[in-house]
Amino acid sequence: MLSQPEVSQTVTDSHIIYTKRTGDTTTRIDYDYKRCCGCGICVDLCPTDALELGDMCAIGTGLDVPPVLMDPDKCSFCGMCAAFCPTKAVKMDIDGKNSVKRDCYPHIDPKAQPNESCLPCSLCEQVCSSDAITVEYTFPKKEEIAPLKEGATGEISIDRGKCNFCGICAYFCDAFILIPKDKGEITPVDPKTSPPSTLVVPFENILIDEAACDYCVLCEDICPEDAIKVTGTREVAAPRVSGTLSVNENCVACGWCKSVCPYDAIDIFKPFEGGIRLIENHLIRCDPLGCHACFNVCPANAWYIPDDGKIGVSADRCTFCGACERACWLDAIAVDRTSVAHTPLCDTAWGEEWERGIKSIISGKRMYLDRSHVVVSPAPAREVAPVPAMPVIDPSLLKRARERIDRVMPMLSDVKARRGWEAAPAEGCHDVTGSAAITSPRHNRKLQ
Repeated sequence: MLSQPEVSQTVTDSHIIYTKRTGDTTTRIDYDYKRCCGCGICVDLCPTDALELGDMCAIGTGLDVPPVLMDPDKCSFCGMCAAFCPTKAVKMDIDGKNSVKRDCYPHIDPKAQPNESCLPCSLCEQVCSSDAITVEYTFPKKEEIAPLKEGATGEISIDRGKCNFCGICAYFCDAFILIPKDKGEITPVDPKTSPPSTLVVPFENILIDEAACDYCVLCEDICPEDAIKVTGTREVAAPRVSGTLSVNENCVACGWCKSVCPYDAIDIFKPFEGGIRLIENHLIRCDPLGCHACFNVCPANAWYIPDDGKIGVSADRCTFCGACERACWLDAIAVDRTSVAHTPLCDTAWGEEWERGIKSIISGKRMYLDRSHVVVSPAPAREVAPVPAMPVIDPSLLKRARERIDRVMPMLSDVKARRGWEAAPAEGCHDVTGSAAITSPRHNRKLQ
């Protein structure tokens, strides 16, 4: 006989952890509400209606509460929320094994993947909105192969028109100093360029500290854009640029890395395809600087303020999660999903339910199974009762009854007579229409 499941809930920092123990099996759902953008996809596809979306307008403007609440008593621990969370704020494991890695668990897999064109460089790491990219250079630094020579003379310059701020020279030699922008300054449109540039540079400037330069010419050799020119002495050969670019599970496939890569070295696999649009007649009262909700909830940093309008969004960087649509109090944003990129569905007992959930991500309408289990028996046949026959009224009896009623009516209007009836003992009274008279002498006189 199966034991009754035990469900518990614990909170650690921003993680709300739900644990269900059934026999020897332990299933755990870890919800990190700080990573949750409030897109509501998990709410739409939940097969047991166990999830509820909070007030996203308030959350988008600064209210620090979990965007999604779960009823553990309703949750079946199916893992759909973890399988299709675009920001990976929900994770589920069964006996310590990630449910997404199990067979026949369809899931989305948003990711950025470097290809053979990657050098690598530092641009993608700097613009990643989810801190998912790490670049590690493996070639030696200048000090390792050519220590600084004091008193060297020469000239060095950078062609700003050619430099793409890849950062290779800054890693290689301490004479180069890259000035990065703050994360909040990196927007899809660079406000300092006119007309707006499609290539957003995540660095403010690059400087040269000539006191730390001995004009070895090695930086000129390793620059992939031929933007550095040095007049000096080359004593050793420049190393070949090498390194690794790794992308961790925090990646939401926003496409920022691809948009800034000058070498087309990043491939993006987005979880959803679709479109995003602004409803112009709803933007009259839009105050992006005061509200900022769409900026705050967007996991892809796709929003910006253009010079010729109130607000703008980069569709290339949008993941079509729909969080901005939920958070906009003006209903000025519309997100339409047309497809979901997921691993194949298996022919299992629960396959149809997963298919319904995936369809709800596109339609926003969840089709639930009929769980009423009500068996309606056929109504029994009933015989129609015959219409009762009207009684036959004897005119003579009817006349006698009316005569007696006429005799009683004057006494009913006599207050003193009625008061005497009420005061008389019940056992001493008889029907005035019968053979016996009322025991009161005064009443007898009135009846005679």
